[in-house]
Amino acid sequence: MSNEATDYGLWSLVVLNSAVFIFFAFSFFKPKTKRDWRSFGAFSAFLVALFTEMYGFPLTIYFLAGWLQSSYPDVDWFSHDSGHLLEMLFGWQGSPHFGPFHLLSTAFIAGGFYLIAAGWRTLYTAQKESKLATSGLYAWVRHPQYVGFALIMFGFLLQWPTLLTLAMFPVLLWMYSRLSIHEEKDIEKEFGEAWRDYAAKTPRFIPSFRDFRQRI
Repeated sequence: MSNEATDYGLWSLVVLNSAVFIFFAFSFFKPKTKRDWRSFGAFSAFLVALFTEMYGFPLTIYFLAGWLQSSYPDVDWFSHDSGHLLEMLFGWQGSPHFGPFHLLSTAFIAGGFYLIAAGWRTLYTAQKESKLATSGLYAWVRHPQYVGFALIMFGFLLQWPTLLTLAMFPVLLWMYSRLSIHEEKDIEKEFGEAWRDYAAKTPRFIPSFRDFRQRI
């Protein structure tokens, strides 16, 4: 446990990383309604909980310390690298930052932010023209930005799983699902038949493999 004092308790990094990711997500999501703010607040809480355990206090490691130390006695579980639990549990010998789960995590997080950014550009253009957003990513799914948030959270779970974020993840997925339904009711009132035609052929969250084959 000799590294515990230096590898954790870095609260400035907790604040900095939380602020950067929350601001970046906010710049594209731009919550407006109370429902938007509740969902964005829950996403922000997920990030704060994640970075708190990543740099501040390793609650999950403490909670599982007895089992981890008895099952993996050669691992210093209070070093920062050991917080990459999946790499440790599967016996990855190199730096966890180059481990398979961490690399896959990076791909999910980058893909999630791409969906949020690209989806916002399409949506912003459509809103300026008072049109229904049906092009770009919206040609594949009705809510690409929510898919992006889900990918980011899943990516962080692969990189640094904690008990709290694991518990929050399904709750956030449920919140985004409910928010999408409320949004669709408002959109249907505005665009009527055009929205119903679009919704009938475009999945809410998961692209249709059949449509993908047809387009290629």
